[in-house]
Amino acid sequence: MIRLPGPDGALRPYTPRATPAPSVTAGGHTGGQRGDAGGAPGRRRDRPSARAVFAAAHVVADPLAAGAGAPGAVDWEATLAFRRHLWSHGLGVAEAMDTAQRGMGLGWPEAAALIRRSAAEARAVGGVIACGVGTDHLTAPARSLDEVVAAYEEQLAVVEAAGSRAIVMASRALAGLARGADDYLRVYARVLTQAAEPVILHWLGPMFDPALDGYWGSADLDRASEMFLGVIAAHPDRVDGVKVSLLDAAREVALRRRLPAGVRCYTGDDFHYPELIAGDANGHSDALLGVFDPLAPLAADAVRALDAGPTGRKRFHDLLDPTVDLARHLFQPPTRHYKTGVVLLAWLAGHQRHFAMLGGHQSARSLPHLARAYQLADHLGLFPDPPLAEARMRHLLAVYGVDS
Repeated sequence: MIRLPGPDGALRPYTPRATPAPSVTAGGHTGGQRGDAGGAPGRRRDRPSARAVFAAAHVVADPLAAGAGAPGAVDWEATLAFRRHLWSHGLGVAEAMDTAQRGMGLGWPEAAALIRRSAAEARAVGGVIACGVGTDHLTAPARSLDEVVAAYEEQLAVVEAAGSRAIVMASRALAGLARGADDYLRVYARVLTQAAEPVILHWLGPMFDPALDGYWGSADLDRASEMFLGVIAAHPDRVDGVKVSLLDAAREVALRRRLPAGVRCYTGDDFHYPELIAGDANGHSDALLGVFDPLAPLAADAVRALDAGPTGRKRFHDLLDPTVDLARHLFQPPTRHYKTGVVLLAWLAGHQRHFAMLGGHQSARSLPHLARAYQLADHLGLFPDPPLAEARMRHLLAVYGVDS
């Protein structure tokens, strides 16, 4: 038994699970490194075929490096080991996205190194990868749309040279400079026509990044959606798919139904993903989700169930629906701090040796929030080694002065 603080700070007893869920260990636990928990990699699982599925992966900080609180202190060994863990379960890796602390601790030089290293690792193990392209290396407000385009081009060149598909991320620089929808159309038209292969367009809502409020030229989401669809309609052959992160299932479904034939909708809705991935008679969403970082083994098994067609839908929902409580907890406002819970769960699961983040963001959530994340994840059987997770949670409580 362990005593965990609730939202009111009061300690309440909790009895952890004794064993993990079968799906957590079925594909092998590959996250251990340098003597950490995990053991040898197990059998590699097949990729789901009925849906394209990416997990947006976090980075592991190096707390012993000089300037560990600043951008650049990445533990490359542990970071790449975690990507091998995701690939071993059949998931694709969405690299250098907001889950990897782009714009919140991970600078462009480090993101470029991450892209090159992860793309090389993907080739070595036969993993699927797509990498984020943005403008976050601009250190001052952009003075012109040409400067924004050039910034996108610089990062696109790095991603394509690494051999990866590009995810064109929303740009804070463009959001700060654009004076209307036409400015977005001009910038995206130039970027899309220069990409060597079709890209994934990413619409990240302001709940994830307040600097992106009013993206696509309007704070009115109906008008913004029309502009977004207009960009895609003008270049349907240059767009593999769109990643929509608005936490609004009805809006995503409406947008999904208006996409040109052949353009995928990758849900980024960490609140409603089971229903969106399952879909309806008019279609479904594929997935590119930050919450699939901690949910990888269970999520991969759930989505693979859909490969069996209608007969697999019940198993899909049986596995994935119970995870929504954890996802909603991790992504509760302020949503941009969801990364703290993601890294906590990676530490508790044995994928890294510490609970430290770039820029000190491990302090972005309260102890009661972290305790509840542990409890919800343990209830789902997400920890390959439950006693290790319990021991690490006890250490964390002790750091905060709590006698567990």
